[in-house]
Amino acid sequence: MLTKKLLDGYWRFRNDSHPADKGRYEQLASLGQAPTALVVACCDSRVDVSAIFGAGPGDLFIVRNVANLVPPFQPDGKFHGTSAAVEYAAMVLKVPNIIVLGHSHCGGMAAYRDKLKGKPDDTDFIGTWLTQLDGLDVKKSDIERHGEETAFELAGVRQSLSNLRMFDAVRNKEAEGMLALHGLHFDIGSGVVLALDEETDTFAPLPETVDA
Repeated sequence: MLTKKLLDGYWRFRNDSHPADKGRYEQLASLGQAPTALVVACCDSRVDVSAIFGAGPGDLFIVRNVANLVPPFQPDGKFHGTSAAVEYAAMVLKVPNIIVLGHSHCGGMAAYRDKLKGKPDDTDFIGTWLTQLDGLDVKKSDIERHGEETAFELAGVRQSLSNLRMFDAVRNKEAEGMLALHGLHFDIGSGVVLALDEETDTFAPLPETVDA
């Protein structure tokens, strides 16, 4: 049986939230989804993607994994959940945006830093998953500006963006102007989101508005 907290939450949803958006849910059920973005986020429970972007039902197609990583394109017949989500979002849903959302105090990135320092790995899956970060390019300028912990997290976002462009559907749609890629980093304590400017290769706070 679910815990009381989870069960109470469900009934608040059923009695309050769902009825308030009943028309939207019925529309999504009958017409399908057309999200405005795929968001690759971390499993971390402190990173509430929908809350960060003020998103409602049907707005975001979200895939979460440890350390918000996009693996390299590897059609080897094995199980690739994140890659399948990327492919589905780009080819089937035709999302106009893909966001890689890193965050502060990331346990996955901390585990990878521990590995670099020689700490033994006693996990069955996490250590293997994090080998995707081997050779990570952590910029000295990011360390100086943001500190080592954040610099590693920003480097992970950059690497995932690079891996996204290994997917033909992503790379081609971006070249055609049908898809935009975004690298973001959410600070849990302050709520500030940094965005990567790929022209200058630097992260800075998101602007309050964008040009129409």
